[in-house]
Formats: sequence, structure tokens, C-alpha cells
Amino acid sequence: MIEGKTLFITGGAGFIASTLIARLAERNRIVVYDNYTRNTLKGTPYDRHPNVRQVQGDVLDFERLKAHMAGAHIVVHAAAIAGIDSTVKNPVTTMRVNMIGTANALEAAQQVGGVERFVEFSTSEVFGSQAFKVDEAAQTVTGAVGEARWTYAVSKLAGEHLAHAYFKQHGLPTVTVRPFNVYGPGQTGEGALSIFIRKALRNEDLLIFGDGTQIRAWCFVDDMVEGVMACLEHPNAVGQSFNIGNARAVTTIYGLAEAVLRVTGSAARIQFRQALSADIELRIPNVDKARELIGFAAQVDLEDGLRRTAEWIARHESDLPALAPIFRS
Repeated sequence: MIEGKTLFITGGAGFIASTLIARLAERNRIVVYDNYTRNTLKGTPYDRHPNVRQVQGDVLDFERLKAHMAGAHIVVHAAAIAGIDSTVKNPVTTMRVNMIGTANALEAAQQVGGVERFVEFSTSEVFGSQAFKVDEAAQTVTGAVGEARWTYAVSKLAGEHLAHAYFKQHGLPTVTVRPFNVYGPGQTGEGALSIFIRKALRNEDLLIFGDGTQIRAWCFVDDMVEGVMACLEHPNAVGQSFNIGNARAVTTIYGLAEAVLRVTGSAARIQFRQALSADIELRIPNVDKARELIGFAAQVDLEDGLRRTAEWIARHESDLPALAPIFRS
């Protein structure tokens, strides 16, 4: 158990990080370092929690980052530009934040000293457009130079290589996690599933870009946080990369849209649109390494996760109609 530690979390106001903070805040001191482009912490019990200190800052500002990281026992580097829309509109910012920001976080941790664990968030997109039961040793794939989709993957893969380099050259105890399609209560931004649910609750059409046959494995945020906790705590995690996902919660994008309509009881329709960019056709993780080395196994099935997410969204978004009573079991 992590107790009595100081944790420094970049992107700490983000979706996964906020859920992690809820697990750790009672027994530890947490420094949230974020530029607050999105703020999932706002309105939660941890926004003004006595053990949580929030600092507005940019990971590109090395001196400020280092100054506020000083004294941290554990660093979680979750700050990044993410989402295909953000990547397409701001490719330079995506590359700078994800590559230079990760380099700054690693170098700051090395310079301040005393960091017992550094967990860095990569992405499942490093496996390219065809990723079936990929394990951590599988070949990483990057698409054509200039194709918007791969700007994000390349930037995260560079950070991943650098995290391994700091472990090998400097002995910094790094761990890389590769999240596979995480969703759940509190998600903000461009997550496809949360967008589907919000539209379904408003009885607005669900838009699928492409033909809907793209296949994904969906991981509920509580399972993701369990995986991160294992990476923070388990001695076997140091120097490793881990796929964190749910290989059983698999469906096509069209099947996902249908499931959302069924769970919410929505009268919305499914509409198809032309794909905005290159897409991931197949993405399912092999999570054997995480199970064998650090004891991680996802628990929440897709139907249950969808229901819990939809109920949370219906309760917390004031502009939604009161549809919670129609949720189906």
C-alpha cells in the first residue's frame, strides 16, 4: 500500500489521473501539475482536498516543473495532448508537449533525486492500425509521415523510448503503461464512448466515422487505475512496459453504439460519416505480462461499465434530461 508519500502528477486534473487521486489522496500528499485545458477534478471532493495541492503549469516549462516536483517520492507523468481532433488541429503542439514534455519530466525527476517510481503514460496506438492480441514485445508500428493520426503515436513512442533510456543509463525507476481505450465516469474531451453516451442521453444521432467495423477492447477506468497502482507498487514493474486493458471487452464501433443505445434506452439513431483520418482497424491487447509480473487483471465487463458510465453522466451533467430511471439491466 502506498502511504505517507508525496506524489507529483502531471496532467493531474485529467480523467485517469483524477480517478487515481481518488484512490491515493486520503493517505498521501499529492501535487497536481496541470495547465487545466480540461479539468476533471473540478466539482469532485478532491478539488479542495487538504492533501491535494494544485499547481497551474506547463510541462514545457522545465524550471517550474522541476521546482514543484522537488520532494516527490513518486511521479506519474500523465500530461499529454491526446485525441485525434486535437492532434489534427495542433500537430506541432502535440509533438512538443508529448516529446519535450516527457523529456522535461524525466530530466526533472533525475535532477531532483529521491524519486522511487516514475510511471509514464504511453498509448496503445504505438501498435499501429492492426493490433490483435499484441504483447509488450510486439513490433511498434508508425504510419506514413505526415498522416495526422500517427503524429500522436510517434510522439508517445518517443517518450516511451526515453523513459527506458533513463532507466538504463541513469537507473531512474521508470515504468511505462499503454492504456487500451479507457472509459468511465468523469471522462471529458474526445473519448468516443463518452460522446456516444452523451448523445444517446439527449436522443441525438450517434455518428460513426468510417463503416463501424473497427474493433476495440474497452477498459473501464477503475481497472485502468488498478493497473497503474500495480505499476506504482510492485517491484517487478520497474524498467518495464505494460499493456493495461481488458481483452474480453471487445466489440466493433457499431456494436458499441448499439450497446450504448440499449443500455440508455435511447431513441437516437446511428449515422455514418466519412473517416476523418487514418483509423485503427483492430486493437486488442495481450495482458499476460501484466498478470504474470504485477498481478493485474481487468474485472469490469463492457455492459456493466457502460451502465455505470451512463448513470454517472446522467447525474452530473445538468443539461441532460433526467433519464436515469430508464437504464436497463
